[in-house]
Amino acid sequence: MLQIEDTLISDDLIEKKFVCNLNACKGICCVEGDSGAPLEEEERDFLDAEFEKIKSFLRPEGIEAVEKNGKYYIDSEHDYVTTLVNEKECAYAVFEKNGTASCGIEKAYIAGKSSFRKPLSCWLYPVRTKKIQNITAVNYDVWDICKPALIQGEKLGIPVFKFLKEPLIKKFGKEWYQQLEYYAEHKQ
Repeated sequence: MLQIEDTLISDDLIEKKFVCNLNACKGICCVEGDSGAPLEEEERDFLDAEFEKIKSFLRPEGIEAVEKNGKYYIDSEHDYVTTLVNEKECAYAVFEKNGTASCGIEKAYIAGKSSFRKPLSCWLYPVRTKKIQNITAVNYDVWDICKPALIQGEKLGIPVFKFLKEPLIKKFGKEWYQQLEYYAEHKQ
């Protein structure tokens, strides 16, 4: 366990190898789970402000779920999360011709229609963060559906924190990431 500023970071971020393998998992993390993707307050604000810009990138089922149930809701753990379609996949998930789930929000961002890339919780996965009083726990989340990512990560020799460099910097800052990198290099 490592502490940087007000975060406690699991050594799994350094020790586990991980690289998403969409060809193998087909983005099933957008479909399975206990609730929608966790949203930070500013992300809810973005969804409220930019939904109309994102809407054309969504499936009709996703639009219907949002219009019926709202852009997000509070789940059983009292977190704000993305709305689901039929209590299953994320309302913002879209499916490619090969069946792979991807993010409609991110498609709008890539097309230059929205300033919101995607929920940080999705971008950071398999890392989950949890605020506990004045400390944020930064943990690796173990989920069987990610076994192909573990295999690919081992094959390529890429640790979780390196695979997630960009979203970790977005969440915690460049200096924080550099400290994590320094720790990882000198841990052995």
